[in-house]
Amino acid sequence: MTSIFDLTDKVIIVTGGYGHLGSGIVNSLLGFGAKVIVAGRTKEKYQEKFKDIKKANLFFEKFDISQSGEDFMSQFKEFKSKYGSIDVVFNNAHFARGSNQENMSDEDWSYTMEGVLASVQKSIKASIPIMREQKHGKIINIASMYGHISPNFKRLYEGDDCEKYTNPPHYGAAKAGVIQLTKYYAVLLGKENIYVNAISPGPFSKDQIQEDNPAFIKKLEQSNPLNRIGQPKDLAGISVLLSSEASNFITGQNFAVDGGWTIW
Repeated sequence: MTSIFDLTDKVIIVTGGYGHLGSGIVNSLLGFGAKVIVAGRTKEKYQEKFKDIKKANLFFEKFDISQSGEDFMSQFKEFKSKYGSIDVVFNNAHFARGSNQENMSDEDWSYTMEGVLASVQKSIKASIPIMREQKHGKIINIASMYGHISPNFKRLYEGDDCEKYTNPPHYGAAKAGVIQLTKYYAVLLGKENIYVNAISPGPFSKDQIQEDNPAFIKKLEQSNPLNRIGQPKDLAGISVLLSSEASNFITGQNFAVDGGWTIW
């Protein structure tokens, strides 16, 4: 049975793979034999994050998700030519700006919609012709629990020490769009052996926030049945599952990895 999780020789792109969540995804894929391309803007961040990792199956490619759809297409074609295939794409990277719910500027709204939602659309569009030619492929979009529930402002974000962490409206709206794109393309591409799924992480606070505000972290921990926040390694199981043959009858789904947050 373990062979259905084997990723040996699978070429997997993880955008933003040196980030907080991305690094957990990358490490899990490497552990099952995949060739992983970390696609991001800053090679120095990649080198620092993976300085202790054996590099045989780990590669960096300079990649900017703010580029045009045509440039996405061109780079993906280059990756296919260089590495032989693109078997799986993780749309993990995003960019966002603006946090004040009532005074959100039009510019910040549009910028974040581009960085969270449109970037995923461009990546999917660039993946389709390659995966169609291969006659297989898996696309995994990183959404968020705030793509299908609202923040509890009173419980989590009241007070000057917590207000700065408030999840803004355009981020959740864009992530909800990511979940809908997942469903749309799963239906469109299913007959071509291309699978599309989403993962919605819950509370995965960065190390700096954990150090700066343990009281806020305590609030997050108390908001889910497991009474803890997530660690990057907690994305390992679902990432390997959705990348491997073990998920060959799963498409169009959104998997909440949130300690049970969204069942309350």
